[in-house]
Amino acid sequence: MSLRNNQDHSRFKDIIRGRIKRNLKEYIKNGEFISKQGNEKLSIPLPRIDLPHFKYGENQGGGVGQGDGKEGDPISGKPQEGEAGAGKAGGAPGEHAVETEVSLDELADMLGEELELPRIEPKGNNRLSNRRMRYSGIHHVGPDSLRHFKHSFKNALKRQISMGQYDPKNPIVIPIRDDLRYRSFKPVVNPESNAVILYMMDVSGSMGEEQKEIVRIEAFWIDTWLRRHYDGIESRYIIHDAIAKEVDRETFFHTRESGGTMISSAYKLGADIIEKEYPHDDWNIYLFHFSDGDNWSVDDTRLCVGILKSRILDRVNQFSYGQVESPYGSGQFIKDLDEHLKEHEKIALSEIKDKEGIYDSIKDFLSQGR
Repeated sequence: MSLRNNQDHSRFKDIIRGRIKRNLKEYIKNGEFISKQGNEKLSIPLPRIDLPHFKYGENQGGGVGQGDGKEGDPISGKPQEGEAGAGKAGGAPGEHAVETEVSLDELADMLGEELELPRIEPKGNNRLSNRRMRYSGIHHVGPDSLRHFKHSFKNALKRQISMGQYDPKNPIVIPIRDDLRYRSFKPVVNPESNAVILYMMDVSGSMGEEQKEIVRIEAFWIDTWLRRHYDGIESRYIIHDAIAKEVDRETFFHTRESGGTMISSAYKLGADIIEKEYPHDDWNIYLFHFSDGDNWSVDDTRLCVGILKSRILDRVNQFSYGQVESPYGSGQFIKDLDEHLKEHEKIALSEIKDKEGIYDSIKDFLSQGR
């Protein structure tokens, strides 16, 4: 019975998982999850799930092909209580959505499955390390909770045999204090793959609240996916209009500036941070830049392309540019990048018209598995 119950429970979990994956696009564009992380549980609303069962009702008499009437006569009948068209409030229960709990990590894995995202192979010399304790030794003293039965028994047996106290016909082994052994731990240093994500965003007047909300949601899911592949990860944030500056996460998502846009200022600052703090032989480096595509001048766009070619693309795993549609932006910048850098293997471009476009944009950025 227990095995059958486990099988039924497993099948039901698969059904739930399938429902979640079917509606995953809706969950992804929902900004309510952004404060969550790792194994923290999320409440996911699901439509009612009916398992196959028999349903019994009142016997109204008659059946198929029985009763008064001729062929072609319309079928008449009262609406059942609770049905649409009954003309008055019904007393029958309606359908209610149920909620199930999944962790953010599980949701990230489902995202990877649905978008067919390949696993990332980290590079580098594992500069970061994590110090953990492992019970891998035996000691003469310790608490009773760590007493090692096998070692204690063997010591007692050897002592009794050597002293002639062991009787094979009555094999009773009684450990004394000197026989007891205890598990002991050693510090173990585990190397960790490490990565840094640099987020850059245009915060000029043409990037409104709707555009920044799109960036906020997409950056959250990019973060979540990459954290499934790296033990150690850092996130840095750069905002720019005509000038660029590094800020914290809160400022990144809630700053509203005005004025012109010089994208090269962000690329220069990003390149400086990488060169000073993140040697590309040791770090997995990801740059994500979001803008509405309205740059100050053609000359500045040429400067951006030059910085990418000479200082960024050879040092990063991937450079990703997401262009968020805005009624005030020209949208030209993504065309210029495509014209000058489309052949480069480390660049990924994506156009994001609205929240519906976040799902496909994530695939544009992460489908290469770099």
